[in-house]
Amino acid sequence: MTTSTYTVVGMTCEHCVRSVSEEVGAIPGVNDLSVDLETGSLSVTTEAEPVADDAVRAAVVEAGYQLA
Repeated sequence: MTTSTYTVVGMTCEHCVRSVSEEVGAIPGVNDLSVDLETGSLSVTTEAEPVADDAVRAAVVEAGYQLA
């Protein structure tokens, strides 16, 4: 397993967390993820190879937020 950590900017509520979780969770290969509202931390776990940073960035932008 591989875990990559990112910082999401602009989240203010649990709806934000759900939106980011839904978009990032839809990326092929993502097995698990964790979003912390207070810190903006996004941890993405995959079974084998890490997911491309561009795919994570695109999913976060689709949810309406930015990566730091």
